[in-house]
Amino acid sequence: MRTSENAWSGTVAKKSRGLLDGSNLYRRLKVRLDDGTHVDVKVDRDLWSQLEVGDRVVKAEGGQPRRG
Repeated sequence: MRTSENAWSGTVAKKSRGLLDGSNLYRRLKVRLDDGTHVDVKVDRDLWSQLEVGDRVVKAEGGQPRRG
């Protein structure tokens, strides 16, 4: 599944961040989708700081993830 193109919804299972390339800080969420599968999603700083584990996240097709 290409999470950047498809619509999905789920809950935040884990938050992480890291300097994967040594110079840019990447913020990622592990999201448990409604069907039980997990996806890793790269998000911006604002959304990452708004969310906690257990919060709902939705993404419309072609759009950006948002708090739901």
